[in-house]
Amino acid sequence: MTSYSLETYSFLQHYWWLLVSLLGALLVFLLFVQGGQTFLIGTKKDKVLNQMLVNSTGRKWEFTLTTLVTFGGAFFASFPLFYSTSFGGAYWVWIITCLMFVIQAISYEYQSKHGNVLGKKGYQTLLVINGIMAPLLLGAIVSTLFMGGNFTIDKSQIYDFGAMRGAISEWSTYNGVMLHGLEAVLNPWNLVLGVAVLFLARVTGLLYFINNIDDSVLQAKARKSLPLNAIIFVVLFVAYVVKLITMTGLRYSPSALDPGVGSFVQESFLYWHNLLQMPIVLIIFLVGVLLVLLGIGLTLFKKNFRKGVWIEGVGVVLAVLAMLLLAGWNNTAYYPSLADAQSSLSIKNSSSSFYTLRAMSYVSILIPFVLAYIWFAWKSIDSKKITRKEIESSEHTY
Repeated sequence: MTSYSLETYSFLQHYWWLLVSLLGALLVFLLFVQGGQTFLIGTKKDKVLNQMLVNSTGRKWEFTLTTLVTFGGAFFASFPLFYSTSFGGAYWVWIITCLMFVIQAISYEYQSKHGNVLGKKGYQTLLVINGIMAPLLLGAIVSTLFMGGNFTIDKSQIYDFGAMRGAISEWSTYNGVMLHGLEAVLNPWNLVLGVAVLFLARVTGLLYFINNIDDSVLQAKARKSLPLNAIIFVVLFVAYVVKLITMTGLRYSPSALDPGVGSFVQESFLYWHNLLQMPIVLIIFLVGVLLVLLGIGLTLFKKNFRKGVWIEGVGVVLAVLAMLLLAGWNNTAYYPSLADAQSSLSIKNSSSSFYTLRAMSYVSILIPFVLAYIWFAWKSIDSKKITRKEIESSEHTY
């Protein structure tokens, strides 16, 4: 007998998947910093414009890193089996992703210091590399929540201190080679989403520059670059969504005799069925997509419109939130196993205990206060638009 109801435990599992998904959605929006960095390569002739871009993104990069760390921590605390399986087995793709954020932090802090080893150009090259690789890798990693990973899980192994030394998850080979997560970027659909996230970050970065920097040269360049980047993003995103709603996925099917026991079964058009069976998620997704297109469209067709980043940004958060909810809610395997379907992870078989989730839920009450602080800090930083005059006269620049 348990001292809690299964319905309450299920609610907490769904609640924490919602919070983790929201953090993931906010992270995708905040990747505008990485997207903005990719445009540094085309501004080297105009040093003041280059400095404006660096300072515009440089004042926000900590928000992205902090959200990434919070996202990872929340995932670890609420769904530790995913954390141990993915971070413990597919560690190379995670190590490279973390390295990208390390070189970003170093580049911002040291590029303007006297006597730095690489020089400003060297550090800005690293910022461009971070701007390309971080969104691409994160997009590919998120795609594995739908496309799956090469792992097997045997919870009885926790008592085996022999060959596996108590590890319950084991990573499998990819075409006979142990790649430990690097195979994620070899799946073409993972790359499609990765490149889509990259160009989404570039689009959001352009919209952010238009809003944050008061300079006619920048405004003209950003508006000129926006259509091509938006078209590439839309084409790749639509292709991925079509693939997603038409593919076969895994759903957890509980036993009729014992709801606590069940198996994963294949289901055609799984994510399409999820959309139809969860109309609220469908509405969130459609509203998100429409807001993304509206933010881009208003910026393109209204010459003096500069608030597109906020409309598009809300749309990004809603659309990504809906996609992540599709992955985890409705008894869906949010991390399908390509090596053994029954090793797949769902929020039911990979979450922390009831008592852990309940205790963390009390702490989650503080989230609105944290968001309020972030909003206040953001507003304070952006109280004045960046201008050429500020960059030329200020000593406190990156």
